Amino acid sequence: MANEIPIRWSAEAVTDLTEIHEYIARNSPRYAAAVVERLIAIVGRLRDFPESGRIVPELDSPTVREVIHGSYRIVYELRDGRVEILTVFRASRLFPSLPR
Repeated sequence: MANEIPIRWSAEAVTDLTEIHEYIARNSPRYAAAVVERLIAIVGRLRDFPESGRIVPELDSPTVREVIHGSYRIVYELRDGRVEILTVFRASRLFPSLPR
């Protein structure tokens, strides 16, 4: 699509995915790969629908949104014409400080 918005993953978000994979892989490397692949795929929809995620209730900022998939929250910011993935974490955990 011509109007696709670029997506950038912060270093923290990449580390989050790596840690999620490593944790799940202790019991099932195949499932770990599937979970991470699905999280990445979910983010892909933001290229066409960057405002499709809900506003993060803890921050109440229209530019910081999240997509929830299963037990994971994928937090992103609409910044300078792109989507910046800030962090990925389990919804059961406290909201982390964000890289900005």
